[in-house]
This record gives sequence, C-alpha cells and structure tokens, in this order.
Amino acid sequence: METAEKIKISKKLQENIEFIKRELDVDNNFDVILREIKIGGKDAAFLFVDGLVKDHETLKILELLMHLPREETVPKTIKKLIREHIGYIEVETVESITDLINQVLAGPLAILINGQDEAIILDVREYPARGPEEPDLEKVVRGSRDGFVETLVFNTALIRRRIRDSRLRMEIMQVGKRSKSDIVISYIEDIANPELIQQVKDLIEKIDIDGLPMAEKSLEELITPGSYWNPLPKVRYTERPDVAAVHLLEGHVLIITDNSPSVIILPTTYWHHVQHAEEYRQSPAIGVYIRWVRFLAIFASVFILPSWFLVSLQPELLPQHLRFIGPEEVGKVPLLWQFIMAEFAIDFLRMAAIHTPSPLATSLGLIAAILIGQVAIDIGMFAPEVLLYVSIAAVGTFSTPSYELSNANRLIRFMLVILVGLFQLPGFIFGLVLAFGLIIFTKSFGVPYFWPLIPLNLSALKGILVRSPVPIQNVRPSFLKPKDFTKQAVPARKPEGNKNKKQKKE
Repeated sequence: METAEKIKISKKLQENIEFIKRELDVDNNFDVILREIKIGGKDAAFLFVDGLVKDHETLKILELLMHLPREETVPKTIKKLIREHIGYIEVETVESITDLINQVLAGPLAILINGQDEAIILDVREYPARGPEEPDLEKVVRGSRDGFVETLVFNTALIRRRIRDSRLRMEIMQVGKRSKSDIVISYIEDIANPELIQQVKDLIEKIDIDGLPMAEKSLEELITPGSYWNPLPKVRYTERPDVAAVHLLEGHVLIITDNSPSVIILPTTYWHHVQHAEEYRQSPAIGVYIRWVRFLAIFASVFILPSWFLVSLQPELLPQHLRFIGPEEVGKVPLLWQFIMAEFAIDFLRMAAIHTPSPLATSLGLIAAILIGQVAIDIGMFAPEVLLYVSIAAVGTFSTPSYELSNANRLIRFMLVILVGLFQLPGFIFGLVLAFGLIIFTKSFGVPYFWPLIPLNLSALKGILVRSPVPIQNVRPSFLKPKDFTKQAVPARKPEGNKNKKQKKE
C-alpha cells in the first residue's frame, strides 16, 4: 500500500476516508468537499470538488439517498442504488481509489459506502465556461457566429452538430502526469487514413510530461519533434467549428484539447494557412477575387520590403522608366537601420495593442501615426518611402489568415532585409533560395509542405488557385490518402443531341 496505483477501494469506509484525506489534504484544501452521510442506515461519504459540480443535481441526489430505508439498499447495495434509486444518466463504478481520485479531480462526484469495495461516480460536473462566440482571428461577413470555447464537451458538441455521422469518432486520451489534461482525437472512420490516425495516437501516447501548461501549443511541440526552430507552422489552428468540420470531411485529423478554444488540424500544407472561411461564404467569383487579393497581400508582406530595399541600393537593376522607385533622400540614418528600427516599431505597437485596453486603442493608433511616424519623417530620421513600404508589409502580415504563418513570414522578411543590406543582390538571391528550400523540405506528418506545387499535382493546384464551386468539389485531397476519395457523386449527363432526336421521334 505504498503507492496509490496498488490501492483498491477497501470495504472499510474509514480506511478509504483516511487515505483520501491524506492524498487530497482535505483539511487544508477548502474546495475539496468530503461529506459523511448515511445511506439506508449505512455509513457513506460524498467526495467532490466545489465549483465543478452542479449544485441542484447534487442536492437532489443527496436528499434522495439520505432518506432511503435500509430494505431499499440490500442486497447488492451499489447495483440496487444505480438501477432503482439514482435517477441520473451518466453513472459508472470504479474499483480503484486512484481512479476515484482522478475522476473527482476532473469534476465528477464520488459516493463511497461502507462494506462496498467499489464506488459510484456521478458525472454531475459543470465547468466554468463562456458561451460560444465568433473568434477574433477568423471573423466572416456572413456565416455562423459561434466558436470553440475552453470546455472540451462544448467543442465536441459544436462539431457533432455539424456532422451527424455515426462514423465520426471522438476518442479521449489523457496527457500529463500531474495535469491529466483531456485530449480528444477526432476523425471520420471511413474517410481518414488509418495510418495517420495511428501515428497521431502513438505520438500522444509517448508523451511523458508533468502537464500541458499552454494546452494545444505545448501539445503541438510534443508531437512535432525535431522542428522547434523551424518557424513554419506544421499544424493549423482554428476556433471555428465550420472550418473544423470541413477538414474532417476532407480526411484530416483534429486534436481538441481541454482548456483551449483552438483546435489542431493535421496534417497541413502551406496553402491551408492562406485560405479563409470568407472565401466560401461568398459566390465563387467573389471567392476567387478575395483569394487572389489575399495571395497578393501575403506576397507583399514578404517581398515588397526587401525588393524595394534592393533597388534602392542598386538602382541599375531597374529599367529607366522605373528609376523613380528609389528614395529621393535617404535620411540621417542608413536605410538598413531604418528598416530594422521600423520593423521593431511595428512589433512594439503590435505588442502594445495586445496589452492596451480597448478604449485606449484609438489613442495608441494616433500616437503611432502622428507622434512617431510623422515626427520621424519631419526630423529627417526616416525616409517617407521606408514607412510607406513597412506599412504595406505590415498590412499584408495582418491580412494573412494564419497568425502562425504571418509570424513566420515576418521572420523571413527580416532575414531578407538583413541579407540585402549586407550583400545586396547576392544576399537577396541567397535569402530566396534559403526561404524556398525551407518550405520545400518541410513536412507535416510526412506530407510535403508545398504540395500540390511540389510534387506537382495540376488538378489539386487548380483547386488552390481558384475557389471551386461546391457542385464540382467532388474529390478529397490525395495527399491525405483517405479511404474514400469521393465527396459526392457526379450525375452523368445525357448529350443534348440524343435528347433532341428523341423529341423529334415523338
């Protein structure tokens, strides 16, 4: 009886109570409630964590059991109580006191009865939670306004509301020796690749850590080893249930972590991070326009700043009719340092905006635009063009749907600016080769990051460049190797010529 793993529930209630008091330090933990009562004349105890159970249901069960006569609880007390007296749906029994403690710390209520070597677990938990609301990072003009929250059961319910398929699986696991964080692996059984599912399960089962303090982000780093210093995101995050449902139907696997409103989608490619739900909430023509404008913004966020810097240092690279692009006056600070200072200033403002209360956000914008930007130009510290192109790059960064990819693009842009400042055209070319090499050789759970461009898949590439109408979206992505490649049946059309001939005969 030295370790909790070897201890089973004793038939002597007092032994169980003493062990629980030692293990949970009931006398000092004000929120751990151990209530000793009598059920059918037998000594019993309720154990739960205050704040995690529904008060009304707990009180009703307590009153019912305390007023039971002895003859209603014998023989086979536990089974009789569950079958005849406890009118609650989510009920189970445990035989290990370790399992009992773990269950109680997760929220359910435990009932111990003298003379019984098992306990009753009632899932009457009620976690503190906010209501589903639209995520700040994935807003749409038209569409659903609900989003994932920090409660696991709410999130799985939001997905099941959209996919009412009996083959949708929600497999729960626990990670963390101390935190015992609940993790749900979600997939559609007859679509998702079984090898991918097993790979994800194996990676999670191998995790040996005290806890997940940062929930889904800690989990991501634990299941994508060897890529800590690669800034490109290997998984996609979403807080939208409709986006999660779309990826499930394509054959992706979701990982839902308790205490987090972000759901992990895997595997992903580069192009998953540049698409947005808004493209599919508008007509195909508008969706194509939005997608290409977004592509242009992302391209500008990475390349417009180092490209302008390069032609400013080497104007001979431009044709004669474009020589006006360079700065008329460089300013008192070298261009390279202007760019470095401007990049840092953008990050300062971004971090300040996160920590600034909403009523003061307008004031922060005025300070940035007038007191910093304009004054820096007036005193000759910055060239006006520098602030212009830095602003364009910043807008492109904020136009990137994936926050993780926007941060990666910011680092790539900063690297290109440094290389151009040090080595000019050779540095720019070397930086491009380095950046594209990083993208090409990156993989997400065995999937090439630049698919379908590398390796080339023309039909899939067309679907990325052009937002296809729903009626012709009938094939799932081949890189996922799904069990079922077909999304919808394509009805066969009869040639119009045959139809006309038939009408003439009639």
